[in-house]
Amino acid sequence: MAFECNKFLVITVNHVSAFFRTSGQQIMLQTNYFTLESLPNRHLYKYHVDFEPAEERTAVRKAMLRAYEGRIGKHLYDGTVLYTAAYEPDGLELIAVRRDDDIQIKISVRLVGEVLRDDPTYIQIFNIIMRKCFEHLDLKLIGRNYYDGGNKIRIHEHKLDLWPGYITSIRQHEYNILMCCQVSHKIMRQQSLLDILMDCYSRNRQDFKNEFSKDVIGIIALTAYNNNTYRIDDIDWEINPLSKFTSQKTGESISYQEYYWQRYRIKLNDMTQPMLVTKSKPKDRRADKGENIYLVPELCHATGFTDSMKENFRLTKAVSVYTRINPETRISKLLTFSKRLRKEPKAVEEFNKWNMKLGANLVEAPGRVLPAEQLLFDKNVVISSGQGDWSRNMQKAPLLINKELKNWILIGCERERQNIEHFLSMLLKVSREVSFRIYQPRIHWIRDDKPSTYTENLEYILSKFVPDLVFCIVSNARADRYGAIKNKCCIDRPVPSQVLLQKNLVSRTLASIATKVAIQMNCKLGGAPWNIKFPLSGLMSIGFDICHDKAIKGRNFLAMVATVDKTMTKFYSSVTLYHNEEELAEQVYTGVYKAVQFYRRNNKALPMYLMIYRDGVSEGEISQVYKNEVGNLKKRLEELYYGPNFKMIFIIVSKRSNTTLFYNRGNPPTGTVVDDVVTSPFKYDFFLVSQRVRDGTVSPTSYNILSDNTGLNPEMIQTITFKLTHLYYNCSSTVRVPATCHYAQKLSFLVGRFLHRPPDSQLQNQLYFL
Repeated sequence: MAFECNKFLVITVNHVSAFFRTSGQQIMLQTNYFTLESLPNRHLYKYHVDFEPAEERTAVRKAMLRAYEGRIGKHLYDGTVLYTAAYEPDGLELIAVRRDDDIQIKISVRLVGEVLRDDPTYIQIFNIIMRKCFEHLDLKLIGRNYYDGGNKIRIHEHKLDLWPGYITSIRQHEYNILMCCQVSHKIMRQQSLLDILMDCYSRNRQDFKNEFSKDVIGIIALTAYNNNTYRIDDIDWEINPLSKFTSQKTGESISYQEYYWQRYRIKLNDMTQPMLVTKSKPKDRRADKGENIYLVPELCHATGFTDSMKENFRLTKAVSVYTRINPETRISKLLTFSKRLRKEPKAVEEFNKWNMKLGANLVEAPGRVLPAEQLLFDKNVVISSGQGDWSRNMQKAPLLINKELKNWILIGCERERQNIEHFLSMLLKVSREVSFRIYQPRIHWIRDDKPSTYTENLEYILSKFVPDLVFCIVSNARADRYGAIKNKCCIDRPVPSQVLLQKNLVSRTLASIATKVAIQMNCKLGGAPWNIKFPLSGLMSIGFDICHDKAIKGRNFLAMVATVDKTMTKFYSSVTLYHNEEELAEQVYTGVYKAVQFYRRNNKALPMYLMIYRDGVSEGEISQVYKNEVGNLKKRLEELYYGPNFKMIFIIVSKRSNTTLFYNRGNPPTGTVVDDVVTSPFKYDFFLVSQRVRDGTVSPTSYNILSDNTGLNPEMIQTITFKLTHLYYNCSSTVRVPATCHYAQKLSFLVGRFLHRPPDSQLQNQLYFL
């Protein structure tokens, strides 16, 4: 029994889709989907529409076409493509007059072809109709989704606005066309990017350009005049709104100030501000915008969180009050939204025009709750994973694989001596309780905790001898200090390292913190706190994730972590640099090859089953991953295994699925699997709720199996995947993805954010990145 993608639609053996799942408790779930009745069987034609001279405002383009409805008939237009039942094989040439400047606009309507019911474009028509209905609710299109600016929430303390909205998508699912609807919020800063520039100038006049660059490069900005979003790639300090550019289409020379007045009737106030640079997309280049698009800071507002904002606990807490919605409230918002659409007269008219009907209730889907796992500790201690959290039950459980820590260094500030010594005493005490023997460290006291102080002292110590572990206690979460410590210990002088914030030294939960730290330290030395039983022997789990260098543009890293023993408690990791898709595919194989060889050295045999979990893949990249990565892997593994004797599953992991599941108006139990109704008929996929959340609504993880020649049934694959979510040793609970995948995410974050180059290979068989 094998599964393969063919033109990226999954072909499966017939009896698999009807496979009856028997493990776990059967339950019925609600989802965040609504039914949509299909369009009647009718001919629809697709036309491409061009405007000469170019008109960038979608609303104006739509108004011009509406004036010709008698000629082109009832139609749908999304700003580029027009759909109608009218057949015009030779196309149309229309003339309209733009009202705000009386300029004649030539409209060219060119036939692309007929839209058949099984054409992917057919679903796009549903999306266009639905977007028209959203506009009738006075929702504003920002980027790709709709938000309600009239009901925005103002958080003045942090100069933020939250716009409530909805992320929707309409697709063919197992039995019906369904609309997925996710309650969302768009984070908008009240300040324009010009305001942020002025703040940088007032804070640091000598280096304000560098400060502003750090603040805005990489962010997503919203331009209010067209509600488009752009990633800021650079800042051009040599030009300003008075600078001129030449239109590639008309050949005219025009200043940015004149351009914004002519196009949008916007008057700019500051003529000295620099211009923001964003790399144009192909559709922008076709619309006469060149390779780069230049934006005016005065007209841009930043969206989303910066890294520094994410580290601001008060800010994130203030925002989460509104964004962390519990299941019952989320259900209520979804049903209210559906009711608004079904009651708004203009939306109803639009539905009726196309014989569409939106369901009133949430779609239900069957699910199964997989059994809780039994965690195996030393001395035959067994603890149930329960509802995905075993923190209390394991506080004094003996760690499964214990290491001994004799030679280690502790570095801390002299002024915190008393608190550090108290913490050290607690650490030694709790480590004995979990059977992890830690000896007294060599303590190196420092007068301050500047980044340079740590690097100088670490270099002095590590140049004389290599300890088993370095432990640094720091005053706060400064990124440059943390980066300096990790660069020294991961690259310059490779040694496992542990960093602890001073505030934890005086925490009321000191014993719990010390226990978690002791477990981390044991893992970094090669130990393991627990494991679980797997139904297969010779199983190897491999997790991949990618990251983009935060400091050096164009540098990308592939992080891989794999299990390399029969009990799934020993790990091998690697990080490699790549620049394009071909290099990435080759590095994926190289990572697998090295991990398999490491497994063979440890176990005197090749692994029988390779379960590869690939994170960091968008929907649009799946075809490339299958073609390049999976294809290359299969070809090269045949060489390694001397023929097609290997058994491999390649699974795309996505935590960003918009699907939400509800059980009895609450969150589903940990271990809930759904592989019917809301899954895709074109994929071999399933959803798994492996993590428990205390606040808000849990998000299931989506798993899409691109290739599988193992012969394992879906139930076995789902069970193994759930088991693997129990083996992330940085917490005593399940995580959203298999442990190797989560480890790879942790490793890629360390490299992309702090190291900016691969760690030393001496650390590759230790979980040094925990």
